[in-house]
Amino acid sequence: MQYLINSRCLPEELIKNLIQSKKLYPDIRGNAVFLLLGKKKRVVGAELRGTYGQKWRGMASGSRKDLGCFYIVGKNKRKMVLCESAIDAASFAVLYPEYTAISTSGATANPAWLQNFITNDCKIYCGFDADETGDTMANKMIQRYSSIKRLRPPKHDWNEVLQSNTL
Repeated sequence: MQYLINSRCLPEELIKNLIQSKKLYPDIRGNAVFLLLGKKKRVVGAELRGTYGQKWRGMASGSRKDLGCFYIVGKNKRKMVLCESAIDAASFAVLYPEYTAISTSGATANPAWLQNFITNDCKIYCGFDADETGDTMANKMIQRYSSIKRLRPPKHDWNEVLQSNTL
């Protein structure tokens, strides 16, 4: 998990807390595995992040991101930001601990579980990357759900923002 601390500038305490809560663990190759949790905190999949050699990311075989997500609960459970990856969600949680940070495991305009949060009057921001894909998906999401607002990172993504604040 040194990759997340040293290369991604995520605080060691956060990484330890995620490991302790069983939301994050290293696989047998040392890659980071961020669990997607569904109803009753049941594991429904995982985001994978390569941590050595050639960097890569993907989803564990059989993952059902329509049934759950990786998230970090903030001080205000009803104020949320949607990010494209678990690392971005963790980065946002460090920068803005009052928000609950959620990964959509890729830019998607309509995660299946999103309607539940909207129905429960959560204040939701789309924090997708500051690039063509992120902007396009954020616009589609906002067109579908007018209550959602755009929160565009001032750099490419929230991890870059975190890194620039800690370097």
